[in-house]
Amino acid sequence: MMVGKKPALTASYPFSRGTPLFRSIWILAIIVAVLAFAWQLADSAQGSTPSVLVIDIDGQIDPLSVDYISRGLDEARNDAASLVVIRLDTPGGLLQSTREVVELMLESEIPIAVYVAPAGARAASAGTFVMAAANFAVMAPGTTVGAASPIGSGGTDLPPTLSRKVSEGTQAFIRSIAEVRGRNAAALEDTVSKAVAYSAQEALDVGIVDLIAPDMQTMLNQLHGRIAETAGGPVIVSSVGVTVNRTSHTLVERVVEILANPNVVLALFLIGGLGVLVEFSSPGLFAPGIVGIIATTLGFVGFLNLPGSWGGLLLIALALGLFYAESVAPGFSAFGAGGIVALLLGSIFLFGNYFSPSDLPEPSYMVSPVMIAITTAIAIVAWVLFIRFVRTEGGTSGGFQTEEELSLEGAWGVATSDIEPSGKVRVANQEWAASTDPGVSIRAGDEIRVQGVYGQVLKVEKLYQKRRR
Repeated sequence: MMVGKKPALTASYPFSRGTPLFRSIWILAIIVAVLAFAWQLADSAQGSTPSVLVIDIDGQIDPLSVDYISRGLDEARNDAASLVVIRLDTPGGLLQSTREVVELMLESEIPIAVYVAPAGARAASAGTFVMAAANFAVMAPGTTVGAASPIGSGGTDLPPTLSRKVSEGTQAFIRSIAEVRGRNAAALEDTVSKAVAYSAQEALDVGIVDLIAPDMQTMLNQLHGRIAETAGGPVIVSSVGVTVNRTSHTLVERVVEILANPNVVLALFLIGGLGVLVEFSSPGLFAPGIVGIIATTLGFVGFLNLPGSWGGLLLIALALGLFYAESVAPGFSAFGAGGIVALLLGSIFLFGNYFSPSDLPEPSYMVSPVMIAITTAIAIVAWVLFIRFVRTEGGTSGGFQTEEELSLEGAWGVATSDIEPSGKVRVANQEWAASTDPGVSIRAGDEIRVQGVYGQVLKVEKLYQKRRR
């Protein structure tokens, strides 16, 4: 028996050592490892480079500003930023929103600088509180701060007793901020009690700001190496040779900013309400209902981001309900008149503080009188045209009639009360609510004929004069 050598396996297995494919795999693995290592080094180098995040606030301090600043602070924390700069230019804002911003700033573990800039900018009213709450308050030349005295709605002065009560609350608020940040409490308190405003140099002289800087880079150079007392303890600011990043509004934030306008909110509520009512009145159209639901939802998005009044919103809902009642009650009646009055009052009271004073000179969120007039006129015209369409087509407001209702059209009956234009009639041995055309009077006892059926309301016309005995 002959014993031979085992055959070579190299040629049979492509992944064996020494094969071209085996060498290629090793080369590829080495390249991937080198790239991963280089990526990690670059990421580490980027993370070791200090960064500064800038949040721009131009305009009123409101719920949208609170969300924007909160998101910016979260972003700075995630990026391990060494400093957050709130570049501020505001005429004021809402007290509740101001308190929320101040709370966010005082609880921040990252140092915060408020920079009132550019030249001509101001930190008025609510902006004074925000600037005072910063670790570092900085102003550009030609800027102002202050004038945070409380006023009543519409910009009027408060009665002496009420003014004193409201001012004490806001004075205590700004004093508490000054104590935490080591600022001149008396000077800041004067911005509330006496509506005092300071220029940049005056603010520096009285000790309510820390620096005057003509531009961002100069400010960062001056803040470098300073110690900030944060919620997480003392932090040494590193602001030289840093990467400066800026937050930007997201698409959703920009859309909400457009929706958060009193005039837009009113228009959306009316469009939405009328669309839904048209769908209720003529089921099966679908398009009005879909448009109505979308418009109403967008209206609520704007409404909830404004200091709105639920009382005003209820009045608008009542107006739409009365318009619906008018659509099922032929002829112009108290429903239509009540709907118009409720719509006007709801539009006026939808926004604005009419029953209690503001603790700050808060911005006005009133709906424009021109907008109120236009939307009311459009709503009236649109609904009158729709009611005429429904009545011309006949039938119930829902578009469906029972056999009993169909049999009533053209039936004769008698008025059991005066109809001017609404009243009661007896038809088919049953008493019904009835209405006739505006300007037509039907007296009790007059014979009538049914022209149309609208739910449980009959539209009637007079046949003869009341019979005389």
